[in-house]
Amino acid sequence: MLLSANSAADVLREVVEATAAAVAGADWVSVTVLGSDGRFSTAARTGKTAAELDRIQYRDREGPCVEAARAHSPSYVASADLAAETRWPRFAAAARALGCRAAFSTALPAAPGLDRAAGSLTVYSRRPDSLAETDRRIALLLATHASLALANTHLRKSAELRRAEFRRAVDTRDVIGQAKGILMNREGLTADEAFDLLRRTSQDLNVKLVEVARTLTGRHGELERE
Repeated sequence: MLLSANSAADVLREVVEATAAAVAGADWVSVTVLGSDGRFSTAARTGKTAAELDRIQYRDREGPCVEAARAHSPSYVASADLAAETRWPRFAAAARALGCRAAFSTALPAAPGLDRAAGSLTVYSRRPDSLAETDRRIALLLATHASLALANTHLRKSAELRRAEFRRAVDTRDVIGQAKGILMNREGLTADEAFDLLRRTSQDLNVKLVEVARTLTGRHGELERE
């Protein structure tokens, strides 16, 4: 089922649903994503309580989901009983008020080219001591699916960016070539002389060379139509 999803959002939604079904003690599940700007966001969750538990951790910068998602942090962070938790006092108190007594988070393995985790998969439970070692292994397996979905999205966006940059480079080369051709035809210049004239004009006007070329070719087209 997970591999048949059409997008990263679909995969992440199926990951949290599969985790909730497979982990006996799970009451709420979420996926936290760590952006390149260092901000956390919830990419998928099984209910509003999971989203609120995540939000509290993002606000206070403490708790299992943010600790697991941080660079160079342990890949697995757990609290068997939040009533006895001392690492995250603000989160522990807020979580208990929402009915959450235990939680564990596992880091999403880093995407290719990144030296940090992509985020974390977090399981919350109403009952203390309800999340077993087998649950951790299940969560780790499902976190790998989530990480692959995010990695594929990262690679796809990178490929799209490279294609866009290539198209811009081709467009720039073409319009400069057209402008050079116009100057060579009108002024009897060589290709190097035409380019040098465009370059000097760009510097004198403090305008990008491609914009000078685009203006020239546009004006030439208008004159031809007249």
